[in-house]
This record gives sequence, structure tokens and C-alpha cells, in this order.
Amino acid sequence: MNGDVKEEVRSRLAIEDVIGEYVQLKRAGRNWKGLSPFSGEKTPSFFVSPDKNIWHDFSSNQGGDIFSFIMQVEGLDFRGALELLARKAGVDLSMYDNNTSKQLAAKKRKLLKLNESATIFYQRSLYSDPEAVDYVKKRGLDRSSVHDFQIGYAPNNGRALSDFLISKGYDERDLKDAGLLSYRGNDVFRQRITIPLSDGQGQVIGFTGRIVGVVENAPKYLNTPQTLLYDKGRHVFGLAQAKQAIREHGYVVIVEGNLDVVSSHQAGLKQTVATAGTAMTENHLKTLGRLSSDIRLCFDGDKAGVDATERAIHIAQHVKVELSIVSLPEGFKDPDELIQHDAKLWAEAVDQTVPAIEWVICQYEKRNDMKTAAGKRQLATEALRLLAAVQDPVEREHYIDMVANKSGTSRNAVEARLEQIEVPTGTPRRLKTIQPIEIDSPERIKELSTQDYLLALMSVERGAVDVAEKLKAEYFEGMERQALFAYLLSNPNHNLSDEVPEELQEIDTYVKVVLLKAETRYNTLDGSQRLVEAVSLVNQVKQQHQKRQKILLTEALRETESSHNETESDRLRAALNLLIKEK
Repeated sequence: MNGDVKEEVRSRLAIEDVIGEYVQLKRAGRNWKGLSPFSGEKTPSFFVSPDKNIWHDFSSNQGGDIFSFIMQVEGLDFRGALELLARKAGVDLSMYDNNTSKQLAAKKRKLLKLNESATIFYQRSLYSDPEAVDYVKKRGLDRSSVHDFQIGYAPNNGRALSDFLISKGYDERDLKDAGLLSYRGNDVFRQRITIPLSDGQGQVIGFTGRIVGVVENAPKYLNTPQTLLYDKGRHVFGLAQAKQAIREHGYVVIVEGNLDVVSSHQAGLKQTVATAGTAMTENHLKTLGRLSSDIRLCFDGDKAGVDATERAIHIAQHVKVELSIVSLPEGFKDPDELIQHDAKLWAEAVDQTVPAIEWVICQYEKRNDMKTAAGKRQLATEALRLLAAVQDPVEREHYIDMVANKSGTSRNAVEARLEQIEVPTGTPRRLKTIQPIEIDSPERIKELSTQDYLLALMSVERGAVDVAEKLKAEYFEGMERQALFAYLLSNPNHNLSDEVPEELQEIDTYVKVVLLKAETRYNTLDGSQRLVEAVSLVNQVKQQHQKRQKILLTEALRETESSHNETESDRLRAALNLLIKEK
């Protein structure tokens, strides 16, 4: 059993969903918050960070990943927690045992390398084909966009890619497993601009191909089929390039086409992604909801667009994200076309969103004759069927008033109609029972929290590193704290917020918990306030260390005195006196 199965289980489960079965969680910005299941607190201080895939209980100073939580609440060892979560995720652990596991991991690595080679081939083919270069220029894509999204071209040759990859040591079985070879033995992508489909880490897992020119009976767009690497129901196009901008701006824009994403990034709206030509799924919204709860959709206003928005609203109510709609100015069919005309208009449209439910109700109003009783009845029927899924009472009240106003009906009549079509919610979900666990004493929790907060401050403030430079690693308890302190001192110009460095990968979860502490406590403080806090924390850590040393020296002195070892006793007394003077 290796790390691959752990990551496979982790990737299939939303940490907030798993922990939400034990703790009543409410969204708090990018995070989720609830009452500690361990300390019996009255004010919520238990945080779950989907973005970092970790949890932390500030009241007991405990935290970790999805596996450590299940180990805690179910009283299981790691293997037991893995088995429980694997069943929940639908992962067959036998596939990851011994030889099968190694074969599967090796196959994935091989396909990733194959896709990387295919990407390079397509990029070289682009620059050697004048028609393809001309098409890219006509689409208004600059060199930077072509580079960032690794855009290429699949030649109009039956086996150009296949022959290239086979010359690199791959066989036809590999090409079929990667979705690059058709059942007829030809390349899947021919005479198409290719755009790699990447996972969240930027690894190529498939391709989208856009036809160049006119080819009879050929679809305009073609995507890699389902493979060992690519799952269209989970993949979000452009996520690797967009996730930092989503964090910075606090919202994400979802468009329909991949080239809409590329154009948007080129125009400066890098927080734009797409669902790669497939219908919106719960996995899509959960993935994006981990980065931001503010999700803006740019869908067509036709019936297909309204239907897609309706489905997205129902999913969003379950996932608990806020959906709004970006509408294009009249006469433009997609964001790419609008950007080619005037990129500023696209930026303005993204800023002028309308809540998704309100937008759908307005679309209902447009397609019904509101001068007739039948039209009003149809509007109310369609709108209330949508409102039946709305869980927040304040939000529901708002839309009830809107429907009453648009249909010229009394509020009481609308409410009565809503009761008739209400979707049954069933009995309230009961939280699972948690195994009782022992937590540290308040004094011990405070001591370790102080060390964690100093490390958190050092992680985000260079000045705090300078203040703490006279401390020693031994002042911190445990391998994780000592390793992080040593790294921060050695790398004062670090940037842990982008990615946990290779040197700290073994304590990756602890580093993310520390960053969560920094995010929740220090984001609102300016530089001078952070330095004052750093001085206070450094002094506290020193005092804690001196207190621990005093206890150890006192205990050792008692033992040497009882054994009448005067030489050692004198040495310990001198060390104890020196410690008291330093204090």
C-alpha cells in the first residue's frame, strides 16, 4: 500500500462533507466553521479549509487532514481510517495492494509522460504550420497565452502523432489508453488546434481539439475520452492557471468554451475557468467552492442556458456556494468575441452580475406572456419549483416577494402555491457520534499554541523572522515545529502561500495548519502590529523554554542529591541559578 491510494481517496472526497457528518459546519469565507467536537466550546473555533484540505480546532490546538480527523473521531488507526474513507469514496483498496498498486501507479506516470511528449509535439507542429499560426493570430492569442496554455496543432496526417510517440518508445496500447489513438488506428486529433487539459497541479491529462478550416461531418470541438487520467465530470479547465487569481480576487468566473478561458486570461481576468464542454457537476462546484464561494456563470440566455443554470442552482444549494450570472452585451455570442471587440466590456460584465435565481426568474418572465393569467401561472409554477430547493429562509422570502410582484399575485397566494409543490426535505440529518478523546490541559494547549502562532507569523512576515532569529530550534516542541522553524530561519524570503517547498513535504499537513492560523489571525494586522505581536510571542516562547528547563533541572537535582553525587549536584545548581538570573 503506497501514497497513491491515500491521494486517490483524498481527491475523491470533499473534506468539508466528511467532517460535516460529525460537526455542524457553516461557511466562513473560503473556510467552514463550527463548534469543536472535542472541547465542548460555546463559540465556534473549529475550522475546515477545503483549499488547504486540512482542519484545525483552535480550542484544543488539534488539526490535520481528513485521515487524522477520522482517526480521532472514530478511534481508528490509519489503516482503519483509510478503509472507512475508501469505502465512502468508492475506491477499491485491492487495486493499490502490492503489484497491482505499483502497476497502476507506473501506468499513470507513463501516461503523464506520454501526454507531456504529445504536448511538445503539438507545440512544435503549430509553429511549423502557417495555416495553424494564422488561425491562432486571427483568434487574437498572443505568444504569452500560447505558451501559458501550451497551445499546439495536430497535423492533418493520419498518424503523425502516433508515429512520433512510437519512436519515443511508446506502443499503440499506451496511445489508446491515453485517448490519443482511435479504434481505426489513426490519431484522434487531426487538423485541430490543441489545448492541453491539465489537473490542478498543471500535469497534462488530456486534450481539447478545435477544428481549423472546414471539414465535412467533423465536430468543431473534440475532447479526450474518459481515461485513467481524465474524468470530464471532475475536470475544470484552466484551474491550474486560475487558482491563484481566484484566491486573490475572491471569486471565479465559469465560461463555456476553453478558448473563452484563454482569451479571458490574456485580457487580465485570470480567475476564469470552464467545465471543458460538459454539463456542470457537483464535483466541479465542490472543486471551485474550495477556492471561493462566489461563483459567476456566463451561460447563454437561450433555453439550454436557462436549463443549465437551473441544474447548477440545485447543485449550488447542496454545495453551499453563491451563484450569479454574467450577461454579455447584446450582439455578442461568447466572451472571446466580446474580448476581441473590447476587453473592458468583458471586465465590466463580470462586475455586473445578477444572482442566478433572479436571472432565471427574469428569463421565465421574458418567455411567458405576463398579460395573461396563463402566463402568470406558468411563471409562478416554474419559479416556485426552483425556490423549493432554496434552503435559506431569508433568501426564500426575498424571491417569494419577487415572484408575487412579477406575477401580480398576493404574497399569501404565492406561499400557498409553494407549499403545494414543496420538495420534501425529510428528517433533519443527525450528526454521527464521536469517540471521546483526551485533549491536553489548558496550560499545555496555550503553550503549544504560542509556538504555532509564532511560526505562523514568521511564515507571513519577514520582520518576525528577524525578531525570532536568536531563538533556537530546541525552544520548540516536536519535530514538525523544529523543522519549520529551521526552514524559516534559513529561508527568510520564503513564500509558503504558493506551495509547500520540497524540504517541508514530510510535514506538509502541519505547514498548512500553521498557514491557516496565520490567515485567521494576522491577515488584518499591518506590519507594525505584526512586529509587536512577534516580540510578545518570542518572549513567551523564551519563558516557556526557561520554565521547562527549570523543571527538568530541578528534577535532575533531586535525583543527584538523593544519590549523593555532589559534583553533579553542584553543576546542576549552577545551571539552575544561571537560568533564574537570565529570567
